[in-house]
Amino acid sequence: MTSLQHPEAIRHFQALCDACQELTSRYHGPSELRLYADGYLHALRRTGDLDPRELSKLETLIERWILDPSSFIGPDGDVSALYRHPNQY
Repeated sequence: MTSLQHPEAIRHFQALCDACQELTSRYHGPSELRLYADGYLHALRRTGDLDPRELSKLETLIERWILDPSSFIGPDGDVSALYRHPNQY
């Protein structure tokens, strides 16, 4: 498993996870989370704040994390309603 060692990379991972969980609680799906994460990671690449190896590890972890539905808690803690607004059938 790829693991982050750099404290700044860990902070970015946590910030991305928190933001994606917030988006999920507002019924955004995996494709929208991926777009958000791609933008975040692109900004990190542009700033050059992270070592390229750490950035690569971060990208790999985020990709796996977003694709794993068990990473998220549905609105009101209901996993069955994950990504689905209550007004949808």
